[in-house]
Amino acid sequence: MEIEVIEDKKSKFVFEIKGVQEGILNALKNELHNDDHVKIATYSKKHPIVGNPKMILETDGADPREVLAKAAGRLKKANDKIRADVKKEIK
Repeated sequence: MEIEVIEDKKSKFVFEIKGVQEGILNALKNELHNDDHVKIATYSKKHPIVGNPKMILETDGADPREVLAKAAGRLKKANDKIRADVKKEIK
């Protein structure tokens, strides 16, 4: 995965993500919406087959990079729990 920053301001962070499926972006977008500081969290893709998605994150003044990192951390924790639960059930 490669991230290219397009816009980095006090309360807005826009970046393009290369090598990520949209399902992960949907999960990230949904997790960002759980944060009270998030005003806008969405992504767009110019063409469904070619090009890379661009994620847009706007906050109420909170550092958008920190908000993004915390949301990614919560997703990782949820993923780790699912993985552990599945392994427990398979054994």
